Amino acid sequence: MSSAKVLIIEDEEHISELIKYNLEAAGYQVVAAYDGEEGLKSVFEHHPDLIILDLMLPKLDGIAVCNKVRNNKETEDIPIIMLTAKSSEMDKIIGLEIGADDYITKPFSVRELQARIKTVLRRTKNTAPVQDSGVIKVDELEIDLDKHEVRRREDKYVLTLKEFQLLKMLAENRGKVLTRNFLLDEIWGYDYFGETRTVDVHIRHLRAKIDDENNGNLIETVRGVGYKVR
Repeated sequence: MSSAKVLIIEDEEHISELIKYNLEAAGYQVVAAYDGEEGLKSVFEHHPDLIILDLMLPKLDGIAVCNKVRNNKETEDIPIIMLTAKSSEMDKIIGLEIGADDYITKPFSVRELQARIKTVLRRTKNTAPVQDSGVIKVDELEIDLDKHEVRRREDKYVLTLKEFQLLKMLAENRGKVLTRNFLLDEIWGYDYFGETRTVDVHIRHLRAKIDDENNGNLIETVRGVGYKVR
């Protein structure tokens, strides 16, 4: 039985109650909010271990809620599972780009949702940066594991938890090609139901943040295989 606290931000009451009932039966503490503004307030009030976030919400949509959670030091590391009726590839990419840890579409299986919750919580706990110490250096780039910072000379880069974990994994294996499936398993904890685009999205965001004109692409693409730090 889990004692983790889950916040559900979902405007369809019958779906929220279904999730709440099943999660409480599994031992989770559950808090529910029915619009984006109420949900964001609940994030700071209840400090949940995980957020189930609908994309289409009244008052403040899921994208805005996710952005605000990810851009606040107190909440940036809280894992988020997007729950939405939208199922197109572009919607999935948007959800991942704004910092969601997982994505599940309606209609959904409660068992599948519970399995994803367990996986996300386990991987978040097992890969928390505070378990590591020291600084990894790649040329002029420094990855400070104690401070959870990435910097180059006077510049500091703000990364999401998954971006930080991905950069750390690549830097620790410098020169070695890591496949997309390997990175999915190590960072996200399972094969993400074949969504290898997840890695590509996060690599693109990393490059946009840490590459500069003088250093070029720190992370190289090995066509048909995966990625490596040069």
